[in-house]
Amino acid sequence: MQDKLRALIDKDEIRDLRIRYSHLLDGNRIDELDEVFAADAVVEVTVGRMEGLDAIKAGLKDAYALFDRDGRCHYPFMHPIANHLIELTGPDTATGSCYLVDFETASKADPDPLLLLGLYADEYRRIDDAWRITRSRLDVVWPASSPPPSTSVADRD
Repeated sequence: MQDKLRALIDKDEIRDLRIRYSHLLDGNRIDELDEVFAADAVVEVTVGRMEGLDAIKAGLKDAYALFDRDGRCHYPFMHPIANHLIELTGPDTATGSCYLVDFETASKADPDPLLLLGLYADEYRRIDDAWRITRSRLDVVWPASSPPPSTSVADRD
């Protein structure tokens, strides 16, 4: 029973990382991303590949500025996630995937707020008793498709 309870708590903490990421990015609180990512994390998203927390913060600040066309500094996009599937692979490691629906809220010529649909594939590690994302890759499935994801994040390198 103790192992099942620990697994439930771990999975809930891991799900919270992805939710926290969306809130921090969308709310322009990018400097707080050390609550989500490991110092040596690797992130691959539409704006490119970023290695290390400093590069991740810099790249996402640039992306925020790019999409904040109205200069509101307030939610130029929103990143709701769903269908989070997590597999604990060891006492301090896990993998996971979830769906992304990416909306633009800033003004633009096209009134359709839907920007893309994607699938995040993540690796997680418990560091100093807290879960962190160590690797994240976004596969865009609409409007343009990237290669189909492999069965595990490790197979993608």
